Amino acid sequence: MSRIGKHPVQLPQGVSVRVTGTVIEVAGPKGTLKRDMYGRVELKQDKNEVSLKPSEGIEGKYWGLYRTLVANMVEGVSKGFRTELELQGVGYRAAVSGKNLELTVGLSHGVKMNPPDGIGFEVDAKSGRVAVVGADKELVGQVAAKIRNIRPPEPYHGKGIRYVGEQIAIKVGKSAAGGKK
Repeated sequence: MSRIGKHPVQLPQGVSVRVTGTVIEVAGPKGTLKRDMYGRVELKQDKNEVSLKPSEGIEGKYWGLYRTLVANMVEGVSKGFRTELELQGVGYRAAVSGKNLELTVGLSHGVKMNPPDGIGFEVDAKSGRVAVVGADKELVGQVAAKIRNIRPPEPYHGKGIRYVGEQIAIKVGKSAAGGKK
C-alpha cells in the first residue's frame, strides 16, 4: 500500500481540476496542464482536494507516482517552478533576446535556444545566472538539462554551465600530480 498515494492533494485558491475519462486537467493562474492517467488510478475530486486510488485489477504500484504527478501539476499552476544555472568561465555570458536565450560559452559560435511552450528564461547578467521558469516541472528540468549539456562543467578548471549549488570535483593536473621520478 502506498504511503504517498493515501494522502489527498490539496487545491489552493484559484486552482481548478477537471477529470475527463483518464485525463486530468489542472488550471490555475500560471497556466493549464494535462496528463493522461492511462486508467491506472481513479481520481475523485471533492471541494478543495483530489484523492487517488488504484483502479480495479491494477496493482497499486502507480498510485504514489500519479499522486506526486498530480501534486506537481497543482503546485506548478499555482506557484510555478524555477531552476537556476550559473555560468563559470571568462567571457561566458547569457542574454535574452525576445523569448530566446543566447549563450556565449567559449564555442566558436553563439548558441541560441528557443524555449518550448510554457517555458521562460530570466538572466541576471551581474551574477551570470540563467533561470528556467515554467509551470511543468518535468519540462523545466528537461530544458535546464539541455542548457547544461551545451557546456558541462569540466573537472580541471571548473568552467562551464552548472546548476546553482552544484559541487564539481576539481581534479589535479599533470604538473601538480607528480614530482618524483
